[in-house]
Amino acid sequence: MGPMHGASTNGRRASGSAVIAKTATSAVDVYFSADVETDGAIPGPFSMLSFGLVVAGRYDGSAFSRPERLDQTFEAELRPISDRFDPEALGVNGLDRERLLRDGGDPREVMTRAAEWIRAHAGGATPVLVAYPLSFDWSWLYWYFESFAEGGSPFEHSRCFDLKTAYAVKAGLPIASSGRKGLPEELRSKRRHTHRAIDDAIEQAEIFANVFEWKR
Repeated sequence: MGPMHGASTNGRRASGSAVIAKTATSAVDVYFSADVETDGAIPGPFSMLSFGLVVAGRYDGSAFSRPERLDQTFEAELRPISDRFDPEALGVNGLDRERLLRDGGDPREVMTRAAEWIRAHAGGATPVLVAYPLSFDWSWLYWYFESFAEGGSPFEHSRCFDLKTAYAVKAGLPIASSGRKGLPEELRSKRRHTHRAIDDAIEQAEIFANVFEWKR
């Protein structure tokens, strides 16, 4: 199976030459914790196989509020877009790539639906993507949204929050010493890291709220 073609190069094409307008956003941030599972290191040559999103909190510049329950979620599995894959990556996430070639969701449909879900749950506020660390999950989701979703990325090109950097700044640590394994007990989630995307997005959302509210 070769790479998928026909997606807009700038992520703004809806149908024909129609262009989807950006939705005005407010000064309030709504955070979406995200986790992706892939079959390789970078999008394009390799594929995103699954991802999970959960609403993780709101911030208006003065007050942060975490959800009472982490039950506003989005989860999807996708059909691979290329023939290349790294067996080691599949060994980590345990996903069946052959099954996803048959049964995985079409990336155009899935990413458009995910973008609509994000915008709907943000309401009039600004959607912000959260990950720990941000670089891996952001690179995959931004590329997939821009390549496949009608209207492109709901996070535009820079609406994101790196939880690793936030912890490093609050803890007074260099980035190299700010991994999850070094988190103090009061910042950790009680949930187990499973490598199922939605489970790990929820676990990360708990860490995010703990770090945001943390006062040393």
